[in-house]
Amino acid sequence: MTVLLLPSPLLPALAYEPLAEAMRRRGRDVRLADGSGPRSGWQMTSRWAREARDASLVVAHSNAGYLAPAVRAAARSDAALVLVDAALPPADGLTRLAPPDLRTWLGSLPLDDEGCLPPWTRWWGRDAVRRVVPARLLDELDAACPRVPLGYLDSVAVAPRAWSRRRNAYLVMSQAYEDEAGWAEVQGWPVRRLAGTHLHHLWEPDVVARAVDDLAGSLEAA
Repeated sequence: MTVLLLPSPLLPALAYEPLAEAMRRRGRDVRLADGSGPRSGWQMTSRWAREARDASLVVAHSNAGYLAPAVRAAARSDAALVLVDAALPPADGLTRLAPPDLRTWLGSLPLDDEGCLPPWTRWWGRDAVRRVVPARLLDELDAACPRVPLGYLDSVAVAPRAWSRRRNAYLVMSQAYEDEAGWAEVQGWPVRRLAGTHLHHLWEPDVVARAVDDLAGSLEAA
């Protein structure tokens, strides 16, 4: 199985290396897509679609979930899709890359001279981030975390028609994404729950990799 891992553009690549390595230990051929320098949803979709053409499984985390169905469609791929604590586009139509309440709050944060947000690790207080990121990784992750243009979150994702009826599964790792997991269940997708944090793949990468594998296996058997 060839796996393409779509990272949140709000996080650095090193946030996904433990999960990629854990999946490789399970015998998967894993590539981590390039999430750097996002300018728009369309730009990221086009970039990732080129990387997805030979993937049999696409795994998307967090903000990348908005774009994952369009990536699969643009790649003209029949890959299975596992969404991990991921934002979801609607069943059809357009959606902006941040929920309205979050977008309003982000607009109150100080931007740099190029209109970029602070690093994701600095959106909240240090104690809050420590509950999500293991202490041993926090300084390194903070130093590598990109400053993403606020305009990126104002761009849109396009939900391909009938995408929600294709081979999709959902892994929820934190309470914040329980609504998305509930929507996935209504669509009839396989859903798996882990009691963890939004970045649980940094705490227990092998547990998360096994859960992704189990969901992918259920899609293969369907």
